[in-house]
Amino acid sequence: MYKLVAFDAYGTLFDVYSMGELAERLFPGHGQAIALMWRDRQIDYTRLVTMSDPNPAGSKHYLSFWELTIRSLRYVCKRLGLPLSPENEQLLMDQYAKLTGFADSVEVLKTLKEKKLSTAILSNGSREMLSVVVQSSGLEPYLDKVVSVEDIHLFKTAPQAYQLLIDAFPVQKHEVLFVSSNAWDALAAKWFGFDVFWVNRLGHPFEEIGERPNFEGTALMQVLDAIQQGA
Repeated sequence: MYKLVAFDAYGTLFDVYSMGELAERLFPGHGQAIALMWRDRQIDYTRLVTMSDPNPAGSKHYLSFWELTIRSLRYVCKRLGLPLSPENEQLLMDQYAKLTGFADSVEVLKTLKEKKLSTAILSNGSREMLSVVVQSSGLEPYLDKVVSVEDIHLFKTAPQAYQLLIDAFPVQKHEVLFVSSNAWDALAAKWFGFDVFWVNRLGHPFEEIGERPNFEGTALMQVLDAIQQGA
C-alpha cells in the first residue's frame, strides 16, 4: 500500500511547453523551437552542474534552477540568432514563474488527499519558484510538502535528490509512488528504489537502458488507477 505519492513538477504537473505561445508572440515563427530548446538546455545545465562535481555536500557549480532557466533562455536566443531584450526576457520569465498547470493536476491531487495519502512535489526547482507556481495553480491545499533539491545543491538524477523524500516523510522506498513525465526522471527514481508512474503524454518510447516503470499512462488521472493496483 502506497503511503506517499510524489510528483515531479515541471512537465508533470506544469506544462513547460506552454511557454511556446508567448515565445511565438515575441518571436514569430520561433515559438516552438524556443520552447523545446529552452527545456533541453535547462536540463542539460542541471546535469552538467551535478555531474561535474557530484559532491554529497553539494556541487560547487550549483546555480538555482531559476538562474539556470534564465541562462538557458539567453543561450537559446543566441543560438537562434534572436535578439532578447531585457523586457522580453522579463516577460518570458514572469510567465515561466506561473506556468500553466495540466487540466487534471488539481483533481488528481485532491482525490489522493481524499484517500488519506500523503502528497508531495520533488523538483529541481528552487523553493521560491515552486512556491509561486504551486500557489498560482491552486495546488497548495492538496500538497503536504514541496521538496526542492535546493536543499542539497544537487539536481536530479543524483540519488541524493530522491532521498529527500525519504528524509521528509516517515516512509520506506517501497511505500512511495513517484510520478514523472520525464523518462530520465522516471528511470532514475526506479533505480533509486521507488515504484514509478511514467506520464507519457506524447507516446514516446521509454529509455533503452534500465528498468521500465511500474506503470505508464497518457494522463495524470491514470495515476489513480495505479494506486488501486498498488493497494
